[in-house]
Amino acid sequence: MQHKTKLAPLAGAIVFALASSAFAQEVVVKLGHVAPMSGGQAHYGRDNANGAQMAIEELNAKGVTIGGKKVKFEALMEDDAADPKQGTAVAQKLVDAKVNGVIGHLNSGTTIPASKIYHDAGIPQISPSATNPKYTQQGFKTAFRVVANDAQLGGTLGKYAVKTLKGKSIAVIDDQTAYGKGVADEFAKAVVAAGGKIAKREATNDKATDFMAILTAIKGKKPDVVFFGGMDNVAGPMLRQMKQLGINAKFMGGDGICTSELAKFAGDGMSDGQVVCAEAGGVMGDQQKKMDEFVDRYKKKFNQDVQIYAPYVYDATMTMAAAMQKANSAEPAKYLPVLAKIKYDGVTGKIEFDGKGDIKDGTLTLYTYKAGKKEKIAVVK
Repeated sequence: MQHKTKLAPLAGAIVFALASSAFAQEVVVKLGHVAPMSGGQAHYGRDNANGAQMAIEELNAKGVTIGGKKVKFEALMEDDAADPKQGTAVAQKLVDAKVNGVIGHLNSGTTIPASKIYHDAGIPQISPSATNPKYTQQGFKTAFRVVANDAQLGGTLGKYAVKTLKGKSIAVIDDQTAYGKGVADEFAKAVVAAGGKIAKREATNDKATDFMAILTAIKGKKPDVVFFGGMDNVAGPMLRQMKQLGINAKFMGGDGICTSELAKFAGDGMSDGQVVCAEAGGVMGDQQKKMDEFVDRYKKKFNQDVQIYAPYVYDATMTMAAAMQKANSAEPAKYLPVLAKIKYDGVTGKIEFDGKGDIKDGTLTLYTYKAGKKEKIAVVK
């Protein structure tokens, strides 16, 4: 009996030691994810967070090893409420938490100020959706994006307004955010370059609900195209008020309005084929099958449709993890140079960055709406 009592604690200690060493072999890799999870853009934020969650769950199910050790990816989800001040506060919080990388932010207005904080800490950041050109023009080696920028997006739409829609009187409204003003400026530049004319330029804000004054001013110019730089929750009510005032113009916008929610926000204010919008990204040919499979997996998992950016968040997360695996390290300083040269085949297409951190060969997809449903017009480069 005495021998057994001495052995029992010893056996327990051996089991504990073995368990501890096995546990020690598993390394936790923390990835920050930031998007607006509250406020008027929370539907975008949830969509983005879902994309990150899918990627992390799939990576953990696969059992990824980095540097010979099993890795467990952990998501640190933060809400920036689409507010630049809150964006920098949560960026600092993630730096203090010693994250290995950041996926986000969603908006250009939060991504740009936050990018300096990540850069100063040497933490790689991939935005799945910030399109303002300034983001990658700051000379930060840590900043990347997986979507085309506003120069491509606004430029394509501006040319389309003049050449395809034959717009003679074109009005431009923006919400004065880094994204909204940025894409509107690029659109206006492209209209002029294509031989068109901006008849009226107006500004609102990203929380506005009453546009009667600016729309009345625009109505006097008899517009055939109205471009809005901003988001769907503002564009919807604007379309309803355009209808009330009898403005029968085509309504154009960037990826901010190009969502499945736009029809809900617009109600009966949107007629079939009236809206033409562009989404950064887009797949062609064989790539469509991969995207369709992702959309099906997403719907099965979350019981809702992809809003817009979830596939790009998913790809951004997978690309970052692939760079870590290739570098054999999750340490930012070690995998950052590998990330800069990565070639990753994602659900949204081939991901490869140029010297600034912009995606190479970024595509755009033009859409319209019929019976409240998004309908693809074309994928363009």
